[in-house]
Amino acid sequence: MSEIRVAIAGVGNCASSLVQGVQYYRDIKASDELVPGLMHNSFGGYLASDIKFVAAFDVDKRKIGKDLSQAIFEKPNCTQVFCKNVPRQGVEIKKGPVLDGIASHMQDYPDDNTFLVDQKQKPVDVAEELRKAKAQVLINYVPVGSEDAAKHYAQAALDTGCGFVNCMPVFIGSNPEWAKKFEQKQIPIVGDDVKSLLGATILHRVVAKLFSDRGVKIEGTYQLNVGGNTDFLNMKEQSRLKSKKISKTESVQSQLPAPLSSEKIHIGPSDYVPWLKDQKIAFIRLEGKGFGGVPMNLEMRLSVEDSPNSAGVVIDAVRAAKLALDRHIGGPLISASAYFMKHPPQQFPDPVARQMVEEFIRGERTK
Repeated sequence: MSEIRVAIAGVGNCASSLVQGVQYYRDIKASDELVPGLMHNSFGGYLASDIKFVAAFDVDKRKIGKDLSQAIFEKPNCTQVFCKNVPRQGVEIKKGPVLDGIASHMQDYPDDNTFLVDQKQKPVDVAEELRKAKAQVLINYVPVGSEDAAKHYAQAALDTGCGFVNCMPVFIGSNPEWAKKFEQKQIPIVGDDVKSLLGATILHRVVAKLFSDRGVKIEGTYQLNVGGNTDFLNMKEQSRLKSKKISKTESVQSQLPAPLSSEKIHIGPSDYVPWLKDQKIAFIRLEGKGFGGVPMNLEMRLSVEDSPNSAGVVIDAVRAAKLALDRHIGGPLISASAYFMKHPPQQFPDPVARQMVEEFIRGERTK
């Protein structure tokens, strides 16, 4: 298969894990046994090693001007380094537009925890840079709450014919107006808000569905998340959390026979704990009633390194977008979005979504 020319908007912890991962899995072949961390060795004939990074954008002056292989290890990135020997990528980080990408309160924290921005430096023309790089797929990794920034990159994808993988909870693929734009231009989009390989949301979804399928009525549930990376610091500004909470809550609600009232469900980031760095800890509780109305409850605690936990999913989402480009399919990819994202255009139980993805790979399903 040909290479997949990928651009990245936001060279943070998630981008660091993704770039490390492409190098880490570079020798995996389609015929190999399935390896930990990947859901598919081969996705429609594409391997992880077929991903070639060709452009990247950020706003932090510590990253701008550096090669992608260096920038992924710059502060405030704090994710685990599992692949130290990332070769030079030949990709210079360009300054993207700041717009609403940085919460105002972040300036009150030490430099190692937040962004350093040179306000005098002008941003590049993102669309022009994508054209020059001949990018085929653009990944959106801008911070939670950066609605204007996310839409700016989405428009750049539309203007240049790039497939778009929206990893953030700004509703683009699940927004009918944006979806129509991508459909009309025959440009695929996978979105919105990436699910981790095995994270709090998918675990919560699966257990909620299990309660329902086994005849236990859920009467209340919560999911509380804490972490120490820049994303959690950014989300201390409550106004930036609206779409994130909607995305995570609707993802779990979609697995229930009837939605819980807002008073009976609480899901979302809860606090920033600096020393946790990129570790995310989720506390999940479900309360219900079973046979004879007898109460029962379940509590879970999940601890994961947040950014590597999503990188394998993004590798699949990128390959799905490229496969759609090859097949001249535009608009939201229903199967890939349902399986890889928290807030897709259409929700399905995860086993159903997985089967739909397999059908898409085989060409039995157009989207």
